[in-house]
Amino acid sequence: MKAKRSLAVLAVVGIVVVSIVASIDLFTSPGSSAASAPVSGRAELAVLNSEKAREAKSPSPKPLSAAEQAAEVVRLRNQIEAVEAERKQAQDQAWLLRKAKNAALARYQALQKTNEDSRQERASRDAARKELEGTPKEIALNLLDNHGWSEDQFSCLDKLWTKESRWKVTADNPGSSAYGIPQALPGNRMAAYGSDWRTNPVTQIKWGLDYIEDRHGSPCGAWSHSKAKGWY
Repeated sequence: MKAKRSLAVLAVVGIVVVSIVASIDLFTSPGSSAASAPVSGRAELAVLNSEKAREAKSPSPKPLSAAEQAAEVVRLRNQIEAVEAERKQAQDQAWLLRKAKNAALARYQALQKTNEDSRQERASRDAARKELEGTPKEIALNLLDNHGWSEDQFSCLDKLWTKESRWKVTADNPGSSAYGIPQALPGNRMAAYGSDWRTNPVTQIKWGLDYIEDRHGSPCGAWSHSKAKGWY
């Protein structure tokens, strides 16, 4: 009979322990002053519940002594704290893994952005370089949209600069110091756009288009003025 009662007591205590472990407070930390009191309280409650269960199971059970109850409280408390420590360790490890994944993703995204920025920069440089390639007329046509002008403005520009210089980079007006494709007066005005203003059509065209925008608003505006006044 004693052996059977002992087995019954252990079984009941085991059930109580499982029930307590399943309801552990996730926000307490083993070993801290904030956690020790609740854990001890749950352990003591478990012992009391096991005593009640033994009393319900057996009409005349042998009660646990004070020392046995204290020992049972310590055992249950240690068991609960061990489970809480294991759970906390698992959550800490999961968080470290998540941080590592997030860091790796951030590095990957930064690398992708750098590569994309590099591609866009190269594409922009290539487009800018192509704008400045070709004959003087092709260069001027490519640069019209930088001023917000449509391609239909080019016919006016072509007439204007054909009249002024026949699109010759070295066109030098013998009656004045006007020089180059746009006939800057004097020619060294274009030096602000590049020291190669005497020989580089790009430098001359950039100066000429800026002048037209600032003085006449558009190539067709400049051509109308030239037809009316003989100059622009």
